[in-house]
Amino acid sequence: MTGNWKSPALYAAILAFGVAAPFLFPGYTTQIAILWMMILFALTWDIAGGQMGYNSLGNIFFFGAGMYLSAVIQVGMFTDVGTYTSARGGEQLVLGYGDYFVSVFAGMAVAAVGCVLFAIVIGWVMFGLRGPYFAIGTLGIALSARELASTWEWIGGGSGIAMPVYPGLPDEKSQVSYIILFVLAILTFLSVRWLYTTRFGLAINAIRDDEEKAEAMGVHTTRYKIIAWSVSAFFLGMSGAVFGNMTGFVEPMEVAFPTVTFGIFMVVMSLLGGKGTLWGPVIGATVFHIIKEVTWTYMLGWQWVALGVLIIVNVVFFQQGIMGWAQDKWPEFFGIEVEEASAAGDEEAA
Repeated sequence: MTGNWKSPALYAAILAFGVAAPFLFPGYTTQIAILWMMILFALTWDIAGGQMGYNSLGNIFFFGAGMYLSAVIQVGMFTDVGTYTSARGGEQLVLGYGDYFVSVFAGMAVAAVGCVLFAIVIGWVMFGLRGPYFAIGTLGIALSARELASTWEWIGGGSGIAMPVYPGLPDEKSQVSYIILFVLAILTFLSVRWLYTTRFGLAINAIRDDEEKAEAMGVHTTRYKIIAWSVSAFFLGMSGAVFGNMTGFVEPMEVAFPTVTFGIFMVVMSLLGGKGTLWGPVIGATVFHIIKEVTWTYMLGWQWVALGVLIIVNVVFFQQGIMGWAQDKWPEFFGIEVEEASAAGDEEAA
């Protein structure tokens, strides 16, 4: 954006909204908390999908893996996990405030580190694939993880695992989850904003534009691809840990690895806002979440039709996304200089 005042003013407005939203709209605290998580989803998907040109359909794997890692840590700190998830010991774990928050932040830390390790190990294999093969391969990882979790009795199998009970009131729990997700979304945005200004940003853009030429110029493409995926995994793992505590129950199909919902939403939000841009995923996530909440509330039964129409309109009429369309229509607002065709023609004639 042009003008030094615009960015600080925009950041201040977003920060003010984030702080005031639970007080202004107390009945929608959970929905707005999910909005921050959606923004995190779109930003992390766009690191590889938009900035690097590697479209993944399996980023939801890190979300679910982080959720399960956190659940195991939080439960395992106070009781045996296998006994807790078995039919004999399936009672919920009730903790005090101190133990609860220590377990939550310990779970988030383990989820973040564990998902980075998963990204490194899996990335060495998956980044040998390109184009649609990479997309399908990552989707296979997510689906395989879901099936594995469904059959692993130690973590509850298809019956899932109950998270420790929040010691306070439900409204208080919603506010705590809101604060954590809001902070995570802000940290994700600031992190990717900084990364895109470094050599890392130049390297992943070079990979997107022409990977062979980037390799010929000495760019360690595999290293940068794994770093990009690891950054996504880091934040997705923590968001999964928080969401697991929000729901209070973790199961593989609909909560931990919801491939046909959250897994697809990540891609759609980035495309809607304009992939490969900083603000595009934020705008796309916001617009998509509002549409989703409205259709899921007032058009129940037709919500998937509405989602399909949105995707078709996006692909047919807004392939560059909202951000790309806005940059084409008002380039001067974004600091893009466009030479006048008539002026160029006059100079050539002279």
